[in-house]
Amino acid sequence: MNIALFLEMAADAQGDRVAFKDALTGESISFGGLYKAAQAKSQVLHESGVSHCVLVDTSNLTIPVTLFACGWAGIPYVPINYRLTAEEIDALINRVKPAFVVTDTEHRQAWADRDELVVHDRQSFREVHATSADVAHWSMEPEDVAVVLFTSGTTGAPKAAIMRHRHLVSYTLMMDFNSADDDEAALVTVPPYHIAGIAAILTSVYQCRRVVQLATFEPRNWLKVARDEDITSTFVVPTMLSRIVESLEGQRSANLPQLRSISYGGGKMPLNVIRRAMDLFPDTEFTNAYGLTETSSTITVLGPEEHRIALASEDPKTQKRLTSVGLPVPGIEIAVRDDEGKAVPINVHGEIFVRGEQVSGEYEGIGSRVDSDGWFPTRDAGFVDEDGYLFLDGRADDVIVRGGENLSPGEIEDVLREHESVRDAAVVGMPSEEWGEAVAAAIEVSREVTVEALQSWVKDHMRSSRVPEQIQFWDELPYNETGKLLRRVVKEAFAKPS
Repeated sequence: MNIALFLEMAADAQGDRVAFKDALTGESISFGGLYKAAQAKSQVLHESGVSHCVLVDTSNLTIPVTLFACGWAGIPYVPINYRLTAEEIDALINRVKPAFVVTDTEHRQAWADRDELVVHDRQSFREVHATSADVAHWSMEPEDVAVVLFTSGTTGAPKAAIMRHRHLVSYTLMMDFNSADDDEAALVTVPPYHIAGIAAILTSVYQCRRVVQLATFEPRNWLKVARDEDITSTFVVPTMLSRIVESLEGQRSANLPQLRSISYGGGKMPLNVIRRAMDLFPDTEFTNAYGLTETSSTITVLGPEEHRIALASEDPKTQKRLTSVGLPVPGIEIAVRDDEGKAVPINVHGEIFVRGEQVSGEYEGIGSRVDSDGWFPTRDAGFVDEDGYLFLDGRADDVIVRGGENLSPGEIEDVLREHESVRDAAVVGMPSEEWGEAVAAAIEVSREVTVEALQSWVKDHMRSSRVPEQIQFWDELPYNETGKLLRRVVKEAFAKPS
């Protein structure tokens, strides 16, 4: 199958229904209009003779048109982070030339005369027409490359992750076709170069759900758009939800009774934030979705009922489930392995491996990282409890090795966040002559607290080896725009050997 087939199905079923609306401009496009636009632009892409189609822009109506036009034309869609520097964007584009580039006016002017680039801003892309009236139908070859996404590069040079049509189709088919009611609307704030942004387009089109695009996130404006557009579902990263909760300080409710569901993911959700959010949105069901670019989005889910049970429970084990990422979705298997690749027992920490039809695990110029049995190493660390719930510790590379003992930064962060004075915490390893590595912590506080008090708190709740030897108080911890903690920035602050 080809992802363009989903759009054809939606146009046949709900051609007059609004598919996408730009919250900034007020412009909208129907499923029928989106189908015609994607068809027309697929011809333009096909005639250009390029190998890839690059998009460098904020969320707007051009995004879904370009994605489906690429699928129709058989040309990989390559959304790039518009927040990168000009040099960084140039380096990524050079890796996929010759390329058709859709961007904003400023970038179009900068790239207009580049070799092996056909450059349009969003307005000129709307106006450009193919020279031929013949419309080629899309390929139904499932192995064709649909999307190339550059990883965030937080631990090195960005890798170009490949998603073939079969991976995205497999993920999307977990949903029910044409299942959205007329009054349903999804608010999408995640950027178009994030896998969650790709997934939101595909699943919303397949379910025939109206999408409201919000190009930039600001909590009060997010709340206003959610009310004005009668939003019924949305996806946020933890830092977004934290800022929404903070903006509602002093209020008893967010006053959004029509908001039926909030999904969150992309980073670790602090327990105090999700508890407060569930109080502020009493009519809303919460879902924690964990996934990666290489897995075509979600692979585990902590559902609404599990959220409610954990919040109401007095059992610490059940309460802790709010910090998990839930159970595998249908068609996905999870395994946790040690450094030698052997499966570990329940509640033992290790590296997370995943297997399933939606898993790509392939990189351009590198090849597949999926082994002969279909398992992909996520490079995320964590453990599975006795009931199958997956808990994340962070990246496997972030594990602190203190005197030969592996320490999980995530576990220590969870304990620190439970302190009444701690808003957020980032734990890293720092050089130590005695231990090789020692524990260090950067802390955001909500009220005054001493280093000694926090060290005592960790010692009272964990073994003494987990107590941070150094603690720094930061005004704000460093996160990227998709909610990932920039742990390397924190490590640099503790880089000097003690």
